[in-house]
Amino acid sequence: MRKLPGDASPRTNFRNAQLLIIEDDPDHGQIIEKAIRQCLPEVKPVLVGSKDEALAQLEQYTSSSWKLLKVILLDLYLPGRDDGWTILETIHQKAATHGKVPVVLLSYSDNPSDVEQAYDMGCASYVVKPSGYPDWIAYFETFRTYWWETVVLPGMR
Repeated sequence: MRKLPGDASPRTNFRNAQLLIIEDDPDHGQIIEKAIRQCLPEVKPVLVGSKDEALAQLEQYTSSSWKLLKVILLDLYLPGRDDGWTILETIHQKAATHGKVPVVLLSYSDNPSDVEQAYDMGCASYVVKPSGYPDWIAYFETFRTYWWETVVLPGMR
């Protein structure tokens, strides 16, 4: 792992790290949370199950706790996609005061208009949800390598 100036290295991504999961399907939420605990045991997953819960959770983050939040996994359809867009917009409004937290949009939709709109609205990645638990494990192993072991995430100081 290459050291970067000023103690900003991917290794610091694990310091008190939290990952917010916004997923309305309880079964999917449980699978995602279990896969994260297996692949990223150093990271605390925070699972919310609705647009209202997500907005309340985002409101509860103070400037200092926002720094612990390293990545947000956002299901686009909560159950309607307008809810996902509302949350994404709220996250980016908060970025001005709390820093930029990457948002990875999760969806079963591979509709090009969903993908394009997601990137237009500032998401960092768009992922079509894996279909089974072994695929989720493979996804989160890659997720760990990229988001936690390669890039430097915001809120490092």
